[in-house]
Amino acid sequence: VQLQASGGGLVQAGGSLRLSCTTSASTFGSYAMGWFRQAPRKEREFVAAIARSSGSTDYADSVKGRFTISRDNAKNTVYLQMNSLKPEDTAVYYCAARGAAYWRDYYTRIRDYDYWGQGTLVTVSS
Repeated sequence: VQLQASGGGLVQAGGSLRLSCTTSASTFGSYAMGWFRQAPRKEREFVAAIARSSGSTDYADSVKGRFTISRDNAKNTVYLQMNSLKPEDTAVYYCAARGAAYWRDYYTRIRDYDYWGQGTLVTVSS
């Protein structure tokens, strides 16, 4: 499964960005998806996750209320809408995928995921 993340860029604090992650996998609907990020000199961390069912999601405490993960199975795409961005959100953002047997299962650990995109850089200026 190949994942292609896009949508990163430079934005001022308080601004918004929408990241997209597209895959060519015809079975996209059978994958649970996640977003992670890695800031300079820091470890990669969980940001958001979504189950096969769009109604089942989870977020890191640091982004709750500001970020929204969603998916469009018809377009083989998962999104991360990021609002009220802060300088501490600056990082390379990665999307990840794994097969999921159950509609409502989502995953928040790096080791849960089998496939990773190449990352897209988000820079938030103060």
